[in-house]
Amino acid sequence: MKVLVTGATGYIGGRLVPRLLERGHNVRCMVRDWESLTLDPWRDRVEVATADARDPDSLDAALDGCDAAYFLIHSMKGSGRRFAEEGRRTAENFRDAAHRAGVGRIVYLGGLGSEEDDLSEHLSSRQEVGQVLAAGSTPVTELRAAVIIGSGSLSFEMVRHLTEVLPVVMTPRWVETRCQPIAIRDVLEILVSVLDDPEPVNRLYEIGGPDCLTYQDMMEIYAEVAGLRKRLVIPLPVFSARLSAPLVGLVTPLPVDVARPLIESLQNDVVVGGDSPPGFEPSGLISYREALERALYSVSHSEVETRWSDALTAPGAPLPGDPAWAGAHMLTDRRVANSRARSEDVFWAVTRIGGDVGYYAMNWAWTIRGWIDQLFGGVGLRRGRRHPEELRPGESLDFFRVAEIEPHRGRLLLQAEMKVPGTAWLEWWAEPVDGGSRLTQTAWFVPRGLLGRIYWWGLLPFHAPIWRLMVRRMVGAAERRTAIEDR
Repeated sequence: MKVLVTGATGYIGGRLVPRLLERGHNVRCMVRDWESLTLDPWRDRVEVATADARDPDSLDAALDGCDAAYFLIHSMKGSGRRFAEEGRRTAENFRDAAHRAGVGRIVYLGGLGSEEDDLSEHLSSRQEVGQVLAAGSTPVTELRAAVIIGSGSLSFEMVRHLTEVLPVVMTPRWVETRCQPIAIRDVLEILVSVLDDPEPVNRLYEIGGPDCLTYQDMMEIYAEVAGLRKRLVIPLPVFSARLSAPLVGLVTPLPVDVARPLIESLQNDVVVGGDSPPGFEPSGLISYREALERALYSVSHSEVETRWSDALTAPGAPLPGDPAWAGAHMLTDRRVANSRARSEDVFWAVTRIGGDVGYYAMNWAWTIRGWIDQLFGGVGLRRGRRHPEELRPGESLDFFRVAEIEPHRGRLLLQAEMKVPGTAWLEWWAEPVDGGSRLTQTAWFVPRGLLGRIYWWGLLPFHAPIWRLMVRRMVGAAERRTAIEDR
C-alpha cells in the first residue's frame, strides 16, 4: 500500500516507519520540518511531505494517492478547553482531507479508559479525537492503549526514574490505579497488521498486555528487574495529582506541563474491556516484566530507536541566522581554538556533548543548572541522549534540542529548552586548516526584555570560563583521538 505516517518524528511514528517498509509498503512521512528526518537511517526509502494538521490546505498534497493513513498526532501540553479544541480541530482537518483524497483507511492510536468513568481531560480528548475521525466517510480503525513500555517511552521513563531516584515512595492515590501495560513491540505489530483488514468499516479495538497491575506493582517489578533494593512504600492518600506533578517533574525527565495531564489520567483505571484485534488477545502478548527487560537491554546497549522527548516541541522555530531575528538584540560569546587534530575528530568530540560525557567543563555546574531548571518546571538534564555518539536533527539532548547538524560541514547547532528569559543556542564549527583544524564555538542569546539582559550579563562571569574551558577540552579530546588513530 501507499501509506501516510503522521508524527514520523515522534516515538511511535519513528519506529513504525521502518516496520512498514519491511512489510513492503510505500511510505510517505508527514512532518512540519523535512530536515528533521535527514539523518534517520530509512530516510532515503520514504517520501516526505511537509504539512501541518492545523493547516487544512497543507494536508491535501500529503494525503494525495495514499491508500491508508496513520493519525499519530497528539500533544501532551496544555489543558482545558484549548487542549481539547486543538485535538478536535486537527482531527476534523485530517478527516476531511482524507475524504477529499479518497484514502481507504485511517488508523488512530488513542487511549484506554471506560467512557462511563469521569475521564481526565487528556483521556477524554484522546477518545474524542477517535470519535471525530470516525464521524467522516473514511473508515477508521481506532486502537486504544494504556501504558506503552519500551526503551525511551514516556511511561517507561516515568516508572524508571521514579523507582531509581526514590528509595522511599510516598504513594499518592494514583499508584493504586489499575492499568494494563503493553510492550512497544506488540503495539507496532498491531499497528502494521490492521492494514490487512479487508473490510472497510469503522473498528474499535482495545489493546493491552497480559498483566493487570497497579502503578505500585509496576514500580516494584521494575526495582526487581533493574536489580535495585526493594522500595519502601508509604501510603499517603492525601497526596493529590496536583501535588504529584511537581514531584514527577523533579525526579523524572518529564516537565511539569507534560507530567500534569499524564498524572491526571492516572486517576482512571485503564484495562482492556472490549474487543482485541484478532490474533492479539492480551494473554498472547509480551509480559510487563519481559517488556522491561527488553527496554533496559536497549538502553544499556545504546539501541534506543526513538524517545518520547524527540518529538519537536517548537517546529520551525527560528534560528540565529533567520530573517525572524533580523534587527533583534543578539548577544554572543565566541571562542576559537586551533588544533592539530583532524576536523572530523574535532566534530566527533563536539557531537559527544551531553548525556554521560557531560559538557567537558565544570559538569557539576551544569548539574546544578539542571536542578534549577526542573525547580522552575523545565526539562532539566534527565532526558539525556538517545545514543552516546549519534545525533539526529530535532532530537532532544538534555535541556537542548538539535536544531541543525551538518556532519559534512562539521557544524552542530543546539537550541536551549531550559527556562531562560529569551532564546538561546550553542553552535560549533569544526573546519580544516593547514596542519590541523579550527573549532569555533558561539553562544547566541536573544534576551526577552530587561530580565533577559540581566540574565545574560549577570551570568556571563560564570559562563565565560565554562565556555572557554569547553572549547579547549573538546579540542584536547579530538587530539587524543587523532593521536591514537595515527599510531
